[in-house]
Amino acid sequence: MTGTLKDHLAEALIGLIVVLLAAGFVAFAWARTGAGEGSDGVTLTARFPNIGGITLGTDVKVAGVKVGKVVGLELDPTSYQAVLRLTVDRGLKLPIDSSAAVSSEGLLGGNYIALTPGAEADVLKDGGEIIETSGAPDLMGLIGSVVNRSGGDAPPSEPAASNAPAK
Repeated sequence: MTGTLKDHLAEALIGLIVVLLAAGFVAFAWARTGAGEGSDGVTLTARFPNIGGITLGTDVKVAGVKVGKVVGLELDPTSYQAVLRLTVDRGLKLPIDSSAAVSSEGLLGGNYIALTPGAEADVLKDGGEIIETSGAPDLMGLIGSVVNRSGGDAPPSEPAASNAPAK
């Protein structure tokens, strides 16, 4: 009977190790994705004509450094603009004339909100609105305009040959 007790103890220890590893993985994933972050920041609002590629949780960056995330988005039914709620670090003192733009991390990268600090002395307070915004560029439109202009100036076409007899 002593042999079976050792067998069960070994199985219990292995099971405990598996459960601890799984809990460690969940804690790592929770911290890595920022799902456990509270709203310990300043909430700002910004209106955009186009937010292609922006979703809840999208990064908000200043000079390429993550300073917050998108915590809400909706459509304004009167102006048909996208209204974003952004949470930024409380220590970040953004001037009231700061601007926000939808930027891309590259051709294959995702989009993010890029904040550019202004020069005013007054700072945006919790619940403030960023007035100066620019939406996501229409990449397909840009590619189409480049393709359509790639022909350059075509030489004038020659007159069609006539089958009329010469005089």
